Amino acid sequence: MSANDFGKVAVMLGGNSAERDVSLKSGMAVLKGLVAKGIDAHAFDPAAHSLQELIDDGFDRVFIALHGRGGEDGSMQGALQILEMPYTGSGVLGCALGMDKVRCKQIWDSLELPTANWRVITQNEIEQVNAEALLLELGGRVIVKPAREGSSIGMSSADSAQRLEAALKFAAEFDDDILVEQWIEGPEYTIGLLDGNALPVIRLQTPHEFYDFEAKYQANDTQYHCPAGLSDEDEAKLRRLAERAFAAIGADGWGRIDVMRNTEGDWFLLEANTVPGMTEKSLVPMAAKAAGLSFNDLVERILAQTLER
Repeated sequence: MSANDFGKVAVMLGGNSAERDVSLKSGMAVLKGLVAKGIDAHAFDPAAHSLQELIDDGFDRVFIALHGRGGEDGSMQGALQILEMPYTGSGVLGCALGMDKVRCKQIWDSLELPTANWRVITQNEIEQVNAEALLLELGGRVIVKPAREGSSIGMSSADSAQRLEAALKFAAEFDDDILVEQWIEGPEYTIGLLDGNALPVIRLQTPHEFYDFEAKYQANDTQYHCPAGLSDEDEAKLRRLAERAFAAIGADGWGRIDVMRNTEGDWFLLEANTVPGMTEKSLVPMAAKAAGLSFNDLVERILAQTLER
């Protein structure tokens, strides 16, 4: 395989989602890595360009570095399939299910894969919610998430009825469906996936209440541990769980699964990411590096998947 095999490559970045700024950083990092490998790659922002320009300008394939709605939810993948334009990452189904936290959890639950207890509240139901009863049902403390946002956008925790009511209203600013999930006390882990195989596990450590947007992209005190400090047996079990969870929603190519472990040692799946971040603080490149794969080699390998399908 040579750089010429890829032809002209569009690195799709930016877009119109709430994660636009993060996507711009991811896309520019990917673009730099591909160019360093001698690949004829160019930035392409669908917020500024029509998809018809992919055809008119002679592009041969697309590296999708869009995060959030419009790029990670299956809609862009469907459009590119109609254009018969090869693209990186999961297809329409995997992206749509990975982006929708509620449907993703429903599938995991149906397969008896471990997730925290949860309930769904629609925007229209917020005023009728008995916050005290919901808190009691879910263990007294919860995390509240918009169903279809990434990068922890719209998320907050609640341990009182007043805080839960505020958290629901905040999440409703981003989505009609709101996931209310039992709080898991314990460390958070993330597992990158490449070609269907789990990469080395990373343990996240932050002084923040949870791994929020600031901890992900702005803070300097977030710590990443790889090796994660697990026994060989636990590392192997967690990798297998991540592979099963990713495949369960029809995702493939590359991505990430986020997990927590409670004080009793039980694992709980949090969510799937089908177009994870590729910034200087991103986790999949960190895990790939631990596996002996440089950033430039990683982006080339992801792009190579478009030749193999």
